[in-house]
Amino acid sequence: MRYLFEDYALDTDRRELHRATDVIVVTPQTFDLLDYLIRNRERVVSKDDLISAIWNGRIVSDAALTTRLNAARIAIGDSGEKQRLIKTLPRKGFRFVGQVREAREVAGPNPGDAPESALAVPDKPSIAVLPFANMSGDPEQEYFADGMVEEIITALSRFKWLFVIARNSSFTFKGRAVDIKEVGRRLGVRYVLEGAVRKASGKIRITGQLIDAVTGAHIWADRFERDLTDVFALQDEVTVAVVSAIRPRLFESELAMATRRRSENLTAYDLLLRAAQQFYLLTREGLAEALRLLHRALELDPGFAEAASLAGACHMRNVLFGYSLDPQFERNEAIRLSRLALSADHGDAETLATAAVVSAYMVGDSESAIAMADRAVALNPNSFGAWFNRGWAYRIAGLWEKAVRSFERAKRLSPVDPMLYFGIGTALIELRRFDEAMIAGKKALRHNPSFSAAYRLLASAFAHLGRNTEAGQAAARALEGDPAFTISAFIARGGQSNSKLMIEGLRKAGLPE
Repeated sequence: MRYLFEDYALDTDRRELHRATDVIVVTPQTFDLLDYLIRNRERVVSKDDLISAIWNGRIVSDAALTTRLNAARIAIGDSGEKQRLIKTLPRKGFRFVGQVREAREVAGPNPGDAPESALAVPDKPSIAVLPFANMSGDPEQEYFADGMVEEIITALSRFKWLFVIARNSSFTFKGRAVDIKEVGRRLGVRYVLEGAVRKASGKIRITGQLIDAVTGAHIWADRFERDLTDVFALQDEVTVAVVSAIRPRLFESELAMATRRRSENLTAYDLLLRAAQQFYLLTREGLAEALRLLHRALELDPGFAEAASLAGACHMRNVLFGYSLDPQFERNEAIRLSRLALSADHGDAETLATAAVVSAYMVGDSESAIAMADRAVALNPNSFGAWFNRGWAYRIAGLWEKAVRSFERAKRLSPVDPMLYFGIGTALIELRRFDEAMIAGKKALRHNPSFSAAYRLLASAFAHLGRNTEAGQAAARALEGDPAFTISAFIARGGQSNSKLMIEGLRKAGLPE
């Protein structure tokens, strides 16, 4: 739903506030407050109503409520004196009094998406695999449906003649009603695969349909059912069916090369799927839970390369995001697990690419990191992870132009990934392309409004552009998401020795030393 008032638009599906073509950066609570006031604009909303809706009934001070109301007013060009849109009724509550129009869209574009919403379709077969619906009736099985999709995406990406959109972009459509033609237009693909997973009573069933995103025609549809012990065979059946529908003459040898090296221990594999779901949350709690699950998986299968690689990435992110209580221990664990993954499977592009970034950040060996990253993209030039991590390897080495080129290749494989835009933005800062860095930061927040690192990127870019008020606002929002952030700790986390302009911008924006 999009709520339109004056020259503003509040998009509840994307959780974005627009003024004309610009995205206005607001905190998640400020967005929720605006959303609640607008949806309930026909009545006066009490203080207790807001606390119940925004803070889930937790005890909050009047000052906290006032701060959020002021932030909401500032975001839409209002003030406590004018009360043009949000009116305070003493001893009664608050009401949104602006004229509002409602516009319903189905995964459609927004004004700020214009440059990226009409991607050209590649000159080879291209596909996006949307998140499968979980039909088990058990929310706890959501991770399994997500994991099945990720496995299918990875298997498809091994075919070098096939262009496959990466997981992070496909999953931006999770839980949303979608127009397949619009998905194809936004991601720049010819085909879209959607489906559903049901897991119950020792059986697993997948239904899937392949759709031509240009014409809307159904190319293929089928249903697969197997015992849970045959889950890997089922994934391969789905992959074969999809690839065969796109390219009828598929050789069995190609499929054998495309099949991932997976644990034969189903419990370990199930733990990996659960951990992956937590890893993508990018939160302290999510990474802690992912590590707990991954270490259990490695106890069951000590040679499980994918679990070891992901665990190493978790430890690395704990250090880089400032979540770690013992950074040196986590550095050592990241290195140990990365080496374990390589020893178990040194020929996998994703494993190599992850090891490259661990080497760059945790060891400080950029030369080895670049060599591994280059080998990863040579092994699988269709791998988002290989190009994405290659970008970080070059960025850490201070090779900014090469970093941007790698990130741009990754962006075509995953056009709506917040971490990717953050990486591009940090490299653009060092190239003094501050306007472009600012745009990248806004795009990162568009796809993940709670991504506090993107606020730091914006703070630095705004500061270099002399837009001090906006730099201060972005810095304040960065601290809301990471209250313990300091510049000295940021430098100590590693990989920042070449980020001189980024750090200079953070200081100009007023972030604590």
